[in-house]
Amino acid sequence: MHKILMAAVGACALAGFAETAFDVGADLRVREEVMDNVPGLPGAPGAMSRAKAGASKNQMRFRSRVWGKLDLDESFRLYARVADEVRWYATPKHSRSYAWPDEVVLDNLWFEGCECFGGLMDFRIGRQDLFDGRHSVFGLDRVMLDGAPYVGSRSCYADMIRTMFHVTEASKLDIFALYDKARNVFRVGTDRSRNRPMNAIHPGDSCEMDEWGGGAVWHSRLHEFLPYKLYAVHKHNEAYTHPTLGRMGDKQITTFGAEIEPQITDQWSLDFDVAKQVGRKNGGGQAGGYMGYGAVDFHPAVRAWKPFTRLSAYYLSGDKDRTGADDGDAAWDPMWARAPCDSEMMQYGTLYGLGYWSNMFHPKWTAGAGFGPHHAVSVSTGPMFAAVQDHLGHADGSGGSLYRGLLSAVRYDFPLWLAPEGAKGVDCFEVFGHVLAELFNPGDYFDTDKPAWFVRWEVTFKF
Repeated sequence: MHKILMAAVGACALAGFAETAFDVGADLRVREEVMDNVPGLPGAPGAMSRAKAGASKNQMRFRSRVWGKLDLDESFRLYARVADEVRWYATPKHSRSYAWPDEVVLDNLWFEGCECFGGLMDFRIGRQDLFDGRHSVFGLDRVMLDGAPYVGSRSCYADMIRTMFHVTEASKLDIFALYDKARNVFRVGTDRSRNRPMNAIHPGDSCEMDEWGGGAVWHSRLHEFLPYKLYAVHKHNEAYTHPTLGRMGDKQITTFGAEIEPQITDQWSLDFDVAKQVGRKNGGGQAGGYMGYGAVDFHPAVRAWKPFTRLSAYYLSGDKDRTGADDGDAAWDPMWARAPCDSEMMQYGTLYGLGYWSNMFHPKWTAGAGFGPHHAVSVSTGPMFAAVQDHLGHADGSGGSLYRGLLSAVRYDFPLWLAPEGAKGVDCFEVFGHVLAELFNPGDYFDTDKPAWFVRWEVTFKF
């Protein structure tokens, strides 16, 4: 990929540009996360056969990034970003361990063109982020949110070629192809960092597995109030060797889906997203699951602040023979979507396991308000259920329970110092942060009745 990028940049450099402009910036993110009794991920190879609670954990991370951007003219841009992080861990016995720096990684290096060929298309070639803020760059939050599952506080990125065709004023076609190599050649760090897999499927995997894929997303509107997406995304995991399970075959999954977001009135809107997967799992057995999401949003007409409330339901199919020796797998494959059900706690369920969940039905109520840039508050709560009895939950007299528990969360984003509008140079300096707290009261699916909790505070310095 980097050879393709350099060739593209070189060709454009030979063409010459009338105007160039260079800009740089940096940010530092400081966060601490404390958690206890977080439920584990059932069914992960090497994990417990039942969904037990995890141990307490306290960690701090200091992630710094430096970026540079070269505007070659109004249409072409070259961008690079380097990130590193310092990690601090406190165990329950209050012993300390430090990793400084854990690694330094080139997580962005891309060249893009905007409104090329008379405004017909945009393109971006090179290493680039797969999400913007908390949302997928493709608009596929429930299919492709994050990249490599072991990224931690590193950026989630991929080596990718992306083109966006502006078919009409109301329609565009997003086509992409990406490749993630297990060993990132653009990073340096400690032995622990170099041996950490970038694209592991299970905790403890080796660094051998490469993955690649691609897809197409059609964005359009049937009417002004009826936007929709049609998408097809393919992912292929190469064969690799697991330290304890031995040789693992390759796996390929293709997801076909559609999302529609009707704007009923200025205050009421809906969101429906459904998808079907087909593919082949390790060893040749068929695989393929279902995903469904529905939500109704209400935004009161309040100008001073922007309140909202949402009722939603999220469904991921499961496999009733998950522990059996059948040749098929009906569970939803999360592909690149690492964050389950918008929960940070569940993401840490295996203490740096994958956080991948399937076999889930999660109705939820969310409410919040936005007061300005980096200033918002939200609360949510809702029960979680297993979609089918998978023989992984805690057994009772009827053979198992489908009730996972009640998940609740509150988040407050706050600004400490914001740059004035139109600021340049050092005047762009900003400081903002957030506090997040989650509480999970486990149901009979788990073999523990201890409430799990997760708390995180974060402050970002940016210019």
